[in-house]
Amino acid sequence: MRARSPGRGRAGRVIWPTAAALVLSLSTAGCYRGAGDAGNEGADTINVLMVNNPQMADLQRLTAEHFTRRTGIKVNYTVLPEDDLRDKMSQDFSSQAGQYDVASVSNYETPIYARNGWLSPLGRRAAKDPEFDQKDILEPVRASLTADDGEVYAEPFYGESSFLMYRKDVLKAEGLTMPARPTWHQVAALAAKLDGARPGMKGICLRGQPGWGQLAAPLSTVVNTFGGTWFTKDWQARLDGPRFTEATRFYVDLVRKHGQSGAPQAGYTECLNDMQQGKVGMWYDATAGAGSLESADSKVAGKVGYAPAPVERTRSAGWLYTWAWGVQKASTHQDAAWQFIRWASGKKYERLVGRELGWSRVPAGKRASIYRDPDYREESGAFAGATERAIRSARPDDPGVQQRPAPGIQFVGIPEFSDLGTKVSHEVSSAIAGKQSVPEALKKSQRLAQEVTDAYADH
Repeated sequence: MRARSPGRGRAGRVIWPTAAALVLSLSTAGCYRGAGDAGNEGADTINVLMVNNPQMADLQRLTAEHFTRRTGIKVNYTVLPEDDLRDKMSQDFSSQAGQYDVASVSNYETPIYARNGWLSPLGRRAAKDPEFDQKDILEPVRASLTADDGEVYAEPFYGESSFLMYRKDVLKAEGLTMPARPTWHQVAALAAKLDGARPGMKGICLRGQPGWGQLAAPLSTVVNTFGGTWFTKDWQARLDGPRFTEATRFYVDLVRKHGQSGAPQAGYTECLNDMQQGKVGMWYDATAGAGSLESADSKVAGKVGYAPAPVERTRSAGWLYTWAWGVQKASTHQDAAWQFIRWASGKKYERLVGRELGWSRVPAGKRASIYRDPDYREESGAFAGATERAIRSARPDDPGVQQRPAPGIQFVGIPEFSDLGTKVSHEVSSAIAGKQSVPEALKKSQRLAQEVTDAYADH
């Protein structure tokens, strides 16, 4: 089914499809999976729909003693895998059923949900709350959660960019040097030399697992810096263009020649495990992975170096992503919801995690103040500066060498991308598996993208 054609608003901004069309684009029909449905229990209870990332598990663990005991507000958590969360959230928020007061939203959903009136604005609450200190939120993260009307509609729990993680001890032993600002071709050359440098070691780990938030994320940053784009500024699909093809062939060849075993099924978690276990010499992925690499149970703690996302034709290439908190507009617990957010996204919560669980587990990447905190820097100094620089240099409105029709670095900020990016990633993953060539994969991908452009190109 084709999405409804959007029109143009002021200053040429795209006016997006209606809520009914968005539900089809942002969710998958069918039964909900995961945690049970908890109903609202009163003014002092809120229901929070949350993604099951490690940082969120820490939050759940700390809530009763450090939030409910102080405020009297009970929090019912429904914790789901990312895809299931998005299914459930889009159904509940699009219908404004009010089952959940707060949900984990990313900088992909937030502007889309805000345009359709599904979220309560939070910027004014934050501005009136000096303890929350909205100005402390890193500007690229804050901007990514701001809609066309200039209002902030979600507050970040943690933020991330992407960078290159590498075994500095192995490079030194092999007489190799990581450039201060590596190019992808330099990285490929290093991967070839690191391949086999230790028994069973492969040169690099790159995501090959299908998914718009898996393979499509790092691949899109490579496409950007090689000079490619998913769509031109006038909505012409370019997935079979020369730059997109060059970047995809480079990515696929690098993984096939020097990448991890089981690459077509390997995503963030698998690459993290491979890097922690010393099975790969380099890993290009989310800055959020660094804390796990430097944790006490990591075999490579203290042995990892951090370099900017590799580039070719752009000055920077790192992505921008944040898991944030959005409040459903239909919620009848707006004040309690804000109390929860100001705690979970606040400075004091970061210090609480540092004291209780360890500074490497702090949900950082959102506040400038954490990078000035001496306790945080003492334990996370290996990656703290590199992470902050990566986030501050992210350019979601201008990530490549040409103008774009919608914001986004590792995604295209339109409702249809979640489906399109996943389908395209399946084709590329198939090429990594050797089941088809890159041109064959991108020819199919171009047809898929063209179906999306039909809804936009003439408006």
